[in-house]
Amino acid sequence: MAATATTARKKKAPAMAETGHACLHLDADARKDARLRLLSVRGHVEGILRMLEDDSVYCVDVLKQIKAVDGALDKVGNLILKAHLHDHVVTAAKRGDEEAIVAELMEVLKYR
Repeated sequence: MAATATTARKKKAPAMAETGHACLHLDADARKDARLRLLSVRGHVEGILRMLEDDSVYCVDVLKQIKAVDGALDKVGNLILKAHLHDHVVTAAKRGDEEAIVAELMEVLKYR
C-alpha cells in the first residue's frame, strides 16, 4: 500500500513542478492549527465509523458529525489556500508563470 501512495505522489509531482514551486509554506502557527484540526478530523471520522456500526444512532447525529468534519477540512483548506496565495500566486507575475499558476488554481478551486 505504501508503494501505491508513493506512486500517487509521484504522478502529481510533474503538475506541481510546472510552476517550479512544489512546496508548502505555512508559518508555525498555521501549521500547528492545521495539524490540530486534522487530528480532530481523524477523531471525528473514527467516531463516525463507530456510529455507523451502531443501529441505535440517529441519522441526524451522524450528519452533524459529518458536517463538523466538513467544516474542519474547509478551515484547513483555507489556511493552505491563503499560504498558496501569499507565497505563489502573488509572486507569479515576477516569475512570469501567471498562466501556469492561474491554471493550477482553477483546477484546485473546482473541488472547493
